[in-house]
Amino acid sequence: MNTLWTPWRMEHVLGEAGKPEGCLFEPPGMRPQEKKHLLLYRDSWLLVLLNRFPYANGHLLLAPRRHLADITELEGHEHSALMAMLADCATILRSRLHPDGFNIGLNLGSIAGAGIADHLHFHIVPRWQDDHNFMTVCAEIRTIPQHIEQTFDLLAPDFRRLLKKRASHE
Repeated sequence: MNTLWTPWRMEHVLGEAGKPEGCLFEPPGMRPQEKKHLLLYRDSWLLVLLNRFPYANGHLLLAPRRHLADITELEGHEHSALMAMLADCATILRSRLHPDGFNIGLNLGSIAGAGIADHLHFHIVPRWQDDHNFMTVCAEIRTIPQHIEQTFDLLAPDFRRLLKKRASHE
């Protein structure tokens, strides 16, 4: 039998993970990318983060920079930027992690399952055939096969290229 160790998740599983100060989707500073905050991409309109407590390897969070609770509050350019970035995220994840599919979703309001209801955000979750096993069902624990910092390092160059490409078109 193989042993799968995911010790970085224990504080989350036990409910001991501290709440970040401020809004998760508003990391301090203006850097376009920062590993400490798992920030893969930030421009004038939006940002992309690796989910610190992912459902699957490569689980991304995409949010507008503006602090909004509802999709109906987006302006046209924000909506367009988010939709284009959803496609870019799927392209990058496909090329680096080779998933069989994706769950891409948005929960509006805490009653709908939004853990952070006051800042609109999309989840982009890569999925593989038979990727979750009995651990999720029996123990409410997910097993993630790659350390989150390794996933960041794998995805970061593609998001840096995307930042440069978009900056040259502004």
